[in-house]
Amino acid sequence: MSAALFPLPPVLTQPSLLAAIPGFGPTAGGNLVLLIGANLGGATSVTFGGAPASVVAQDPFGFLVTVIAPPHTPGNAAVVVTTAAGPSTPANYTYVGPPVSQPPTVLSLIPVNGPTTGGTPFTIVGANLTGAAVTFGGVPATGVNVVGGVVLTGVTPPGAAGNVPVVVTTAAGSATVTGGFTYTAATTPPTVLTITPTSGAVAGGTVFVITGTNLTGATVTIGGVPVPTVVVNPGGTVLTGITPGGLLGNAAVVVTTPAGSATVTGGFTYV
Repeated sequence: MSAALFPLPPVLTQPSLLAAIPGFGPTAGGNLVLLIGANLGGATSVTFGGAPASVVAQDPFGFLVTVIAPPHTPGNAAVVVTTAAGPSTPANYTYVGPPVSQPPTVLSLIPVNGPTTGGTPFTIVGANLTGAAVTFGGVPATGVNVVGGVVLTGVTPPGAAGNVPVVVTTAAGSATVTGGFTYTAATTPPTVLTITPTSGAVAGGTVFVITGTNLTGATVTIGGVPVPTVVVNPGGTVLTGITPGGLLGNAAVVVTTPAGSATVTGGFTYV
């Protein structure tokens, strides 16, 4: 009987998988992965650690298969391509879980005391501070800003005289500042030496600097109008703010703390 009348079936070669690119991806899956090997043509299934992947494309020569990685638990997973000839040799693929957040740590708080009126700029140095909120005796600090996850600045809220706990909190946990923060009642009235500049536009918006003593926790009025934002250095000797709008001419500048008030000599002239 002639062999031409009964041709032999083609010999199937087992697929060989050399690499998965990229060789890692998120546990949620959903990312494209290129599989490189030989005899991959006609792939009937692709699995990652036994989980089926979606085949997106195959090249006609059997060297490349593009798939969408399925979800999987973190760790290594064997990638296997199956054709009519059987399963391929496996290639390794690593599922990477989301980074584990570390709770904050605190090394120092500067300064460690300030007036009961609040308004004291403070700095906390530590680690894992990104996204942190800070409370002084349970009251949130204002103006909190974090740089590089290691330096946190803010302004103390008002508080009762005495020591209070300072707590730094992120989504990963909390840290209590050793020693806390001590609120002190002001007993010495402020004194004022200079104001710079001495004039500015009637529309307001002029940045000014007042130098003196015992300025911590102070508020300022210009022509009887409160300055909306005042910042005082930790030593209580330099106060900065932005003028409110005013009337043309000279206006009295008054600095007030719980211990008393001081009027700036010469005031401020709106021009």
